[in-house]
Amino acid sequence: MTMMEFKEQKKYVLPKMVIKTDGYEVPFALYKLESVLRKLGLATDTDAIILALLAKLADQTTLTSTEIYDKLTATLNELGYDAEAKAYVAHHQADEAKWQEETDPTVRLGRLQSKDPSLVHENANKDSNVFNTQRDLTAGTVGKTLGLRMMPKHVAKAHLRGDIHYHDLDYTPWSPMTNCCLIDFKEMLTNGFKIGNAEVESPHSIQTATAQMSQIIANVASSQYGGCSADRIDEVLEPFALKNYDKHLAESKEYIEDPAKQIEFAKKRTKKDIYDAMQALEYEINTLFSSQGQTPFTTLGFGLGTSWVAREIQKSILKIRIGGLGREKRTAIFPKLVFTIKKGLNLKPEDPNYDIKQLAVECATKRMYPDVLMYDKIKELTGSFKAPMGCRSFLQGWKDKHGNEVNSGRMNLGVVTLNLPRIALESHGDMDLFWQIFNDKVKLCKTALDFKVARVLDAVPENAPILYQYGAFGQRLKPGEDVSQLFKDERATVSIGYIGLYEVGTLFFGPNWEHDQAAHDFTLEIVKQLHDACVRWSKETGYHFSVYSTPSESLTDRFCRLDTAEFGKVKDVTDKDYYTNSFHYDVRKHPTPFEKLQFEMDYPKYAAGGFIHYCEYPNLRQNPKALEAVWDFAYDKVGYLGTNTPIDHCYKCGFEGEFKATARGFECPDCGNHDPKTCDCVKRTCGYLGNPLQRPMVHGRHEEIAARAKNIAPGMMTDGE
Repeated sequence: MTMMEFKEQKKYVLPKMVIKTDGYEVPFALYKLESVLRKLGLATDTDAIILALLAKLADQTTLTSTEIYDKLTATLNELGYDAEAKAYVAHHQADEAKWQEETDPTVRLGRLQSKDPSLVHENANKDSNVFNTQRDLTAGTVGKTLGLRMMPKHVAKAHLRGDIHYHDLDYTPWSPMTNCCLIDFKEMLTNGFKIGNAEVESPHSIQTATAQMSQIIANVASSQYGGCSADRIDEVLEPFALKNYDKHLAESKEYIEDPAKQIEFAKKRTKKDIYDAMQALEYEINTLFSSQGQTPFTTLGFGLGTSWVAREIQKSILKIRIGGLGREKRTAIFPKLVFTIKKGLNLKPEDPNYDIKQLAVECATKRMYPDVLMYDKIKELTGSFKAPMGCRSFLQGWKDKHGNEVNSGRMNLGVVTLNLPRIALESHGDMDLFWQIFNDKVKLCKTALDFKVARVLDAVPENAPILYQYGAFGQRLKPGEDVSQLFKDERATVSIGYIGLYEVGTLFFGPNWEHDQAAHDFTLEIVKQLHDACVRWSKETGYHFSVYSTPSESLTDRFCRLDTAEFGKVKDVTDKDYYTNSFHYDVRKHPTPFEKLQFEMDYPKYAAGGFIHYCEYPNLRQNPKALEAVWDFAYDKVGYLGTNTPIDHCYKCGFEGEFKATARGFECPDCGNHDPKTCDCVKRTCGYLGNPLQRPMVHGRHEEIAARAKNIAPGMMTDGE
C-alpha cells in the first residue's frame, strides 16, 4: 500500500497529538517523519517505513516524542536500515549535545572571550571594544543560556535550529523587560518625575525640558531592550518654549516701549532658545550610552504643529541635522527623525507649512533623515496617528475606558520572527504542504509569544521606576501594583515577525515573480494569514497581537546560514548568502522608486504592527525635487517612507557621494581614504543609520557587505540587507 492509498483508506488512525519533552502538546504531522527519512537518504522508501511505524503505534491518538523516536529507530532496524538507524540516533545525540552546549554559560562565555564574530558583531549599534559594551555582552551571553532553559524547550530548540527567532534573548526571558515604547513625555514633563535621588519638577524653559528629555531617554533605554520614541515632539515642547517667550516679553517691557518691538524682541530671543535647546538634545542623545552599551535607539516624530513656536521647533530640528555634528559637521546617527506630511498642512505649495516640508526634503538629501510618515495613510493602516517605536514598530489605535485616544505611554512586549524561506524549502514545491508547515510554525510562534507576555507580567513597578512609577508608560503605579493593567485590554502589542517573503515567492514562482499576479497574491496571503491569526489571538488573550515586518541585519544572515547548511546552495534563495527583510523588493534589482512602492504598498495592510518602505536614489543634493516627487507620489499609497541616498564625505579630498565598498572596507573612490578620522561614511542598516568605519563590529563584516554591494550598485543596499 502506498502512502497515498493509506491516506485515502485511513487504514490506521493517525495520532492526533504529540507530547513534547517539555509537556507541550503539538499536532502530529506526517511531513516531519517524511523530512527525517529524507535527510537519512530514504526518500524513495518513505511510504513503506512510515506505514510500518504507524502499525507499531497501534492506533494511539496521543503519544510522546520519545515514543516516536524509539519506535522509528526500532522500525528502521527491523526493516534492515541499520546504518540509517545509527545515523538517526547519532543525529539525535548530536542535537542533545548541541542543546547542552548552547545552554552552558561557560561555553558561551568562552566564545565571547575568543571574540566569536556571531556574538560580538550581532548588533551594529554596539561597539564591542568599549568596556560598557563588553559588560553588556558578558551579561547577555549568560542571559541567553539561562533564558533558553527558562522557555519551553521545543521553542528554545526551534530558535536554535532557525525555525523561528526569539528576539532579544540576551535580555529576555531572563529579565521580565518590555521591548520598545512611545515615552509619555507630555505627562512626565508636565507633572515631574524622579530619577535616582532627584525629584525633578516640571521645567520652566525649553532648554530644561530638552535636558530632562535626554535623561529620561537614557533611563528608559536602560530599563527596556528596544527603541524609544518621542511622538509629536514639536507640540510637546511648545508650552515650555512659550515660557521662554513669556519671560523674554516681560523682560522687553523694562527696556522697550513699543509693544510691536517688544513682541519682536521676545520672539527673536525665543527662537534662539529653541535652536539651542534642540541642538543640545541632538548632542546629548549622540553622547549618551545606556546600560546596554549603546547609544539609545531614539526616534523623534514631528511635523504637525501649526503655531509659530511649533514651526520653529520643526525648523530647528531640521537645520541642526543639516548642519551636522562637531567641527567636521558629521551626520548624526541618532535620533532618528520622522517628519509627518499631512494634506492641507504641508503637502502642497499652498499649505501653510509647505516651507518646512521643503526643509525636510533638503535634510533628507544631505543626511538621509528624516523619514516621512503620511498622516492619512498611517491612520488608515494603524487606526490612529503616531510615530513608530524605534525603527518600524507601530501601535494600533486604542482608547482608554473614558474613550480618550492614547498613544504615548504604550509599548510592545516583544517579537518572535518566523523563517518563511525555510517553510518553503521544506515543502519542496508542494503548496498544500507549505500551508500545513506554515500553520504549525505559526502556532509555535504563538507559544513563544505567550511565554514572552507571561514573563513580562512577572515584573513589579520597582524593577523599572522610570517606566512604571514615574510616567514613561503613562499611568503611574505604586510599588507592588500589578503591571498587567498597562498591558491588557490590547493597550500593549506583542508581535509575530517574518523574513524572506521574496525568497518564498522565488521558490514557488521563480526569481522574477514581482510582476506575476498569482505570486503577488500568494505572498500577500501569507501576510494576511499571519494577520488573521493575530486577530484571533487578540480576542482570546486581551493582548494586541500584531504582524511585524522584521528588520534585522544579523537575522537575514543567520536564517540564511542555517538554511544553507540544511538545504545547500539554492539559486536566488540561499546562494545570495542573505535573506530579504520583510516584504521588500529584491535588493539586487533596480526598480524605480515608483515601481518599488507600488509593489510593496499592499503588504502593510496586514502588517500594521511594523513596516517601512525604502527607496534608493543617486546623489540628490542637486535634485531635491526628485525626492519630493516620490514623497508626493507615495502620500496616499504607503504610510512610512525612508530615503537611501549616498551622503559619504571625505575630508581629505572633499569628495561627497558614494564611497566604494571593498574587502578592506569602504573607501573614498577619488583618493582611497578609509580613515574614520577623516571620513564620514554613513549607511542605512535595517531602518537606522550607521558608520561602518567608526563601528568595529560593522567593519568586521566588510567583505560580506562589499560582496553584496557589487550586485546592488549604484548605491548601498536598499533595505540594509
